[in-house]
Amino acid sequence: MEKIIVFGHKNPDTDSICSSLVMANLQTKLRREEVIACRLGEINEETKYALEYFGVQAPKFIEKIEENQTVMLVDHNEFSQSVEGIEKAKIDTVVDHHRINNFQTAEPLFYYAQPVGCTATLLFELYKLNNLEVEPKIAGLMLSAIISDTLLLKSPTTTEKDKKSVEELAQIANVDKDVYGLELLKAGTNLDKYTEAELIKLDAKKVEKENIKYVIAQVNTVSIADVLKRKTRLEEEINNEIKKEGLNLFVFVITDIVNSNSEAIVLGDRTDAISKTYEIKDNIVVMPGVVSRKKQILPLVEKNI
Repeated sequence: MEKIIVFGHKNPDTDSICSSLVMANLQTKLRREEVIACRLGEINEETKYALEYFGVQAPKFIEKIEENQTVMLVDHNEFSQSVEGIEKAKIDTVVDHHRINNFQTAEPLFYYAQPVGCTATLLFELYKLNNLEVEPKIAGLMLSAIISDTLLLKSPTTTEKDKKSVEELAQIANVDKDVYGLELLKAGTNLDKYTEAELIKLDAKKVEKENIKYVIAQVNTVSIADVLKRKTRLEEEINNEIKKEGLNLFVFVITDIVNSNSEAIVLGDRTDAISKTYEIKDNIVVMPGVVSRKKQILPLVEKNI
């Protein structure tokens, strides 16, 4: 019988990678047959830190899937953010914490979603609902995902469920959540190894609404000023991406994880989606208190478009 595969979104972040691994572990236990974790892109430095810390191998890389392949999706549902061929796949299960958009299936499926800070919070809930034991390394992966997505519980997306899950998972994984969490986030701020072309795609979400195509990309740092030293080259690469993909807007968000603020490079012919709310000066917008793409930036863009 063909193996079932599970994966997160393109340009995967820590939640996408860790939740794929956790979901594969969960579903293998439930179904008593192997479910294989996959990924749709390169692994970033933060995720590498988590995988190495807990001694877990990275998921298998795939670029496309065959027709009628049975799949499970985590941390996304929009086809534009998924694997090539997803439209003709058999989607068996989705576990997600995002809005539902551009999604349909030919057959019924198991769909588990809640407005929490991280997919891993929901996966931990599913372990409990099914009375399944969570191994320390699996707990560590879920802990890493929640810390990453909520910026160590500081993001406005954070819920009480996320906070409770972090406390419990840290105990199972036998780590200090604050010490480990800070080291994990710091690992993700090492951006020097990336070219500008890589940097703008490191964690980028492409959205299409009412014939408007746009990308909101985000990187974390401890110094926004250091990233903006590369502004000229970043703008060149962003404009190249706009031309190549036919985009109307590209928002490259640089988030300071220490002070919980962001600045963004905003380019395209629909920068009004940002300028209706924030002043744009020399293609830069300052966003005090903004750290969440999902809850703060995406709704703003959609409202203004």
